[in-house]
Amino acid sequence: MTNIPETPVPDSTHTPTEAAASADAAPGIAATLDDGTYTSLIEPRSERRLGLEQGVWHQISRKYLWVQLISSATVLLIVTAALLVLTLVLHQTWALIPGGILAVILIWTMAILPRQVRAIGYQLRQDDLVFRRGILWQRMVAVPYGRMQLVDITHGPLDRGFGIAQLKFVTAAATTGVTIPGLAQTTAETLRDHLVAVAESRRTGL
Repeated sequence: MTNIPETPVPDSTHTPTEAAASADAAPGIAATLDDGTYTSLIEPRSERRLGLEQGVWHQISRKYLWVQLISSATVLLIVTAALLVLTLVLHQTWALIPGGILAVILIWTMAILPRQVRAIGYQLRQDDLVFRRGILWQRMVAVPYGRMQLVDITHGPLDRGFGIAQLKFVTAAATTGVTIPGLAQTTAETLRDHLVAVAESRRTGL
């Protein structure tokens, strides 16, 4: 099995200047951001991958993996039940092909979920928030604090049961919108309040 390198989070090898910059970017909230999260960020092995920026990377709650596994398992059970009804009761054997393909996709999705979840991270810098996710398909986007127009918290019934939420940033350009999933609810609220305050100060030039 191919090993995927992991980057410790937070990074204990920062220089004093980097550590100070990170502390200035999020004063007083660093301790709450890493409560109940993963401790290492997974990266692709390829040398041509999108490299991680220097500084402290925060990850999402471990509970997010369980929410995603339960959601996928529920869909798999529904697909399996429908497939059994169509083939055994209604004798529609053609359903085996699309049903089997869908079941394989769902099982594969559940198998790679742990790695996908541990590849999600964000970093608070002096002027922007950097978000990254993905191993095979990587995405890394920086959202300037001054461009944030709306910071929204959403969560569904299953999310509420596990005490997690999604934090969405809306900017003037819709293509740069970012959603950080799987944050502990207290973390999402703390981060929202911090980002709103920073964004307001940047827009007013304070």
